[in-house]
Amino acid sequence: MMADEDLLASPHRRPATCFVADGSFGFAADFAEENGLPLVYFRTPSAAYFWAFFQVYDLIQAQEIPIKGKSMDGLVKGIPGMEGFLRRRDLPSLFHADDVNDYLLQSLAAATRQIVRAQAVIFNTFEDLEGPILSAMLEKLPRVYSIGPIHEQQKSRLVEKKSEASIVAGNLWPEDRSCIDWLNVQPLRSVIYVSFGSITVVTREQLMEFWHGLVNSSRRFLWVMRPDSITGGDQIPAELMEGTKEKGYLVKWAPQEEVLNHPAVGGFLTHSGWNSTLESIVAGVPMICWPYFGDQTINSRFVSEVWKIGLDIKDSCDRLIIEKAVREVMEVRKDEFLERADGMAKMAKKAVERGGSSYTNLDALIEYIKSLIIT
Repeated sequence: MMADEDLLASPHRRPATCFVADGSFGFAADFAEENGLPLVYFRTPSAAYFWAFFQVYDLIQAQEIPIKGKSMDGLVKGIPGMEGFLRRRDLPSLFHADDVNDYLLQSLAAATRQIVRAQAVIFNTFEDLEGPILSAMLEKLPRVYSIGPIHEQQKSRLVEKKSEASIVAGNLWPEDRSCIDWLNVQPLRSVIYVSFGSITVVTREQLMEFWHGLVNSSRRFLWVMRPDSITGGDQIPAELMEGTKEKGYLVKWAPQEEVLNHPAVGGFLTHSGWNSTLESIVAGVPMICWPYFGDQTINSRFVSEVWKIGLDIKDSCDRLIIEKAVREVMEVRKDEFLERADGMAKMAKKAVERGGSSYTNLDALIEYIKSLIIT
């Protein structure tokens, strides 16, 4: 295998135009400079999460962190675009370190700050979703391209070109499509879809709290339960399997995008990962957010307090709270949440259509990269 430098200098390849790297790769800036390449960073989490990490040093200086001894419900000051609604409990878990010199906190903050060395930054978001954050970034970054939701942008481009190319889903487990057959016989907007993504793990006790809350809500539910999702290698309790038969359906993995767009689905109990959040927004499905780590704690706050398309139940795993949240989204405030979620879905789809902000930004990104080609 050739080294990176050998690959760039290979006489059998066209010269590299620029270096597009994941935004968490702090080494990318040095590599690009050493090889005389313009650097384009691609940040995969939400813009809000990136922006919070960008402000870490300012938050430390303002004594906003560490947060030990302060009220978790107190508002965070010093993150432009998030004043007035972001609480200390909504900050990523690394911000909760007792020592501001915590290695991981400092490492991620330093890697995030490397972004100022890039010539451009790409975000998987759209202007109607995170506009204030994107605007605040422009004071620090030269070029910001919001081109999301990328999964919908891809479909829009293929449709426009009348392409027969298929979209390949990056699934880590085989999809169990029997859940689609089950959804096909359920009433309109009657099912809450439950999935905590590909990384989240729960204890047996948490699992049972979720199960009791779902069952006690009397709502139908489709629950994705990965084989490795229970800590300690515990098996799914027999009583859960037996008690689910009347109202629920369990699968190890599901075709999520198809599930969210199914007319029987009326809500999504989610870990608030950014891809899941965007897929739910595009599908117009209200969310109940139980964030696990990373950007999820900020994403869930935006869902409940900024976009108002769901509820945030972070820091709790209690059957009564879960039951109440399910009833709120699926029954008590169902019309309210569905109306707002539908409005957000329309904005997301408009953004990736010709003339939309993300469509235009992707074209601008392509033209920018073309402008870097040395003729």
